[in-house]
Amino acid sequence: MTDILLPMLLGFAVFMTGMQLMELALHRLGGGRIAAVLEKATATPLHGLLSGAAVTAALQSSTAVTVMTIGLVNAGLITFPRTLGIVLGTNIGTCLTTELIGLNLNRSAVPLMAASVLGWLASVLLREAHPRYDPASPEPAWLKPLRFGSLAIFGFGLLLLGMTVMQSIAPEVEQTRMFALFLERANDSVLWGIAAGAALTAAVHSSAAVIGMMMGLAAFGALPVEIGVAGVLGANVGTCFTAVLAAIGGTPGGRFVAWSHLALNLGGCLLFAPLVNVLAWLAGLISASPAAQIAHAQTIFNMVCSLLALPLCYLPIWNRPARPPVDDRLAA
Repeated sequence: MTDILLPMLLGFAVFMTGMQLMELALHRLGGGRIAAVLEKATATPLHGLLSGAAVTAALQSSTAVTVMTIGLVNAGLITFPRTLGIVLGTNIGTCLTTELIGLNLNRSAVPLMAASVLGWLASVLLREAHPRYDPASPEPAWLKPLRFGSLAIFGFGLLLLGMTVMQSIAPEVEQTRMFALFLERANDSVLWGIAAGAALTAAVHSSAAVIGMMMGLAAFGALPVEIGVAGVLGANVGTCFTAVLAAIGGTPGGRFVAWSHLALNLGGCLLFAPLVNVLAWLAGLISASPAAQIAHAQTIFNMVCSLLALPLCYLPIWNRPARPPVDDRLAA
C-alpha cells in the first residue's frame, strides 16, 4: 500500500502546487482588471457566459471566479441576475485544463519548466539592466507579462509532472482489492462513480485534480472510460462545495449565486446520469485516447448544460425587485 500512497500523495502535491502557482501567476498578471471585466461585461446572460468562460480559462479555476463573483454581489457591485451568465460560463472555461492534460504533453513538462525559468531570469536581468533601475521602485508594467507568464508556464509544467507521477502507479492501483471492489460497484450502478467524483472534489477543492487522476488511470487502462465519465459528473457537483462555504454569512444575492451554481451542476448531473454511455460514446468519436475521451466528455457535458440553461437566465422572474422588509411594529 505504501508503494501506492506515497507516489500518489507526491504526485498529487506536485499537481496541486502547479495548479495553485498557475492560478496565482495568472491572477497577478490580470491584476484588478478581472473584477472590472466581470462587473462591466455582464449586460446580458450571454455576455456573462462568454466573460465567465474567458476569465475562468485565464485563471484556470472555476471556483476562484465563482467565489470572486459572490464577493462582487456581496459588495453590491453587480446584482444577482447579472451573475447567472457568469456561473454558466465558469463551467465551460474550466474545461481548458483537462483538455490540455488530455493532449498527453507529459514529456514536455521538464522543457516547459526549463523555458519558464529562463523567462523569469530574463525578466530579472532586463529590470536590473534598465537605465533607471531602482530596487525600491515598483516593477515596470511591461515586464509583468514575461515574469508572471513564465511562472504560469512553470506551474503548468509542475501540473504535467504531477500527472506523470500519478499515472506511474496505475498498474499497482489496478491490482488492489479496494479498487476492484469499486469497479465492481461502479459497473453495477453509475451512482458509485458520481459519488466518488463528488466526494473527492469536495475534499480537495479541485475538480481538475480529480478528473486528472481519473484520466491518468484511464490512460493505463485501469479505469473504464464510462466510470471516468460518471466521475466527471460527480466532480462538477463537488466543485460547488467551496462556493457554498464562501457564501455562508454573505448577502442573500451572494448565497443565490452559490446555490444557482449548485443547482446547475446538480441538475446537469441528474440529466446526464442515465446517458453516461452515450456521453462516453460521443467523446470516443473525437479521440481514441481514453484520457482524452474523459476530457472531451467533460467539455461536452458542461457546454450542453450551460447552453440548455442559458435561456432560463432571460426569464423575467430574475429581475423582480426584492420585497422590502416588513417592520414588525407596523405589522402589529
